Amino acid sequence: MKKYLISAVFALLPMMSFAAVGVALDSVDLDPSDKTSLQLGATTYMDYCMGCHSLKYARYNRVARDLDIPEDEFRATLMHSDASFGSLMENAMPAKQSKVWFGITPPDLTLVARLRGNDWLYSYLRGFYADASRPFGVNNLVFKDVGMPHVLAELQGVCADKPQMGGHEDRGTHDDGCKKLAVEGTQTKEEYDETVYDLVNFLAYMGDPNKLERERLGWMVLLFLAVFWFISLLYTRELKKDIH
Repeated sequence: MKKYLISAVFALLPMMSFAAVGVALDSVDLDPSDKTSLQLGATTYMDYCMGCHSLKYARYNRVARDLDIPEDEFRATLMHSDASFGSLMENAMPAKQSKVWFGITPPDLTLVARLRGNDWLYSYLRGFYADASRPFGVNNLVFKDVGMPHVLAELQGVCADKPQMGGHEDRGTHDDGCKKLAVEGTQTKEEYDETVYDLVNFLAYMGDPNKLERERLGWMVLLFLAVFWFISLLYTRELKKDIH
């Protein structure tokens, strides 16, 4: 019993460390059934993230099928390499050199949404701000002294001050986040928040690609159990009649 308790404590340590960042996270409600959002998120990931962060536990053809993207369109717009359509989504960045460049090898992000949580990702990607003391000129409110540059700065710009966090973000309401920019981006605040929403929605799908099917089957199983519970109830009543 003691071994199981110790194992459970060590299993929870990563989540405890993420919860202990001391920052109130923005909460976000994702929609895994929104194929348009997932497609836009996949496009953002492949254009801005895939160069450093692989998705090596997923395959191109599976993602294309789940997101309803035809193979020729997927190859033309999302595959920036000559990899086969059925291969794992790996990149060409050398691990040793990337560790020298960034101080740490950029992690694979296939399961990052399950590890960190959707709220953490959404807040992190909107949490960069200008900090001249850092090697890349930016810091992050959620992940202090992060070694990663703000790869989406082209879109958002660079926030002049620490952004505000701790609100609830429905699609179309953007009360929190960056209030003032030191460097302008190509998107408005609302457009950037929508881009981050789509990207996090895609990463959440990557971490649990069977979620919708599992939930659909779950309801079918519950319906099956309910029907047979009702049948067993009627059968039990008939048996009791014979007993009395």
